[in-house]
Amino acid sequence: MKISGNEIRVGNIINYQGKLWAVTKTQHVQPGKGGAYMQAEMKSLVEGTKLNERFRSAESVERVYLDEMPHQFLYAEGDDLVFMDQETFEQISISRDFVGDSAIFLQDGMIVNLSMYEGRPISVQLPDTVIVEIVDAEPVVKGQTASSSFKPATLANGQRVMVPPHIGSGVRIVVNTADATYVERAKN
Repeated sequence: MKISGNEIRVGNIINYQGKLWAVTKTQHVQPGKGGAYMQAEMKSLVEGTKLNERFRSAESVERVYLDEMPHQFLYAEGDDLVFMDQETFEQISISRDFVGDSAIFLQDGMIVNLSMYEGRPISVQLPDTVIVEIVDAEPVVKGQTASSSFKPATLANGQRVMVPPHIGSGVRIVVNTADATYVERAKN
């Protein structure tokens, strides 16, 4: 769908210069001399690069709608991760590098959202939080009573996180998948 340059909004996905871009910031600029324009900051959905571009109201760009489809994570096969469409039961193999650092939090049977464009995966979105067990935690240092003190711990998937002093080995915790940080102790 074509939209004019002044209709671009934050969150839009646009096809510009043959690539897909997510609009992260917009600012309508009306200089004293010359016509008004929309200043847009965009991030490439494939490469992750950023671009600042000016769009005049007379220009038109192609707005793209992505298909969000729930997929179930099945297994890892070498450097590839295999997902299954929840409606058609078709399997799709995606490179671990494409998923990024959050791939370490994938668990068997986990439901993720795949954003698809023309049948091609653009991004994989994991749940905001996952529950993981701690396999190794450093002992508490006596006398360390500051409430903001944290200690390193190793999760069952090998990821290291900082946890409060009262959390020990064998405890299940909730971890934020976006930045691999401790959220809370899991309720059993």
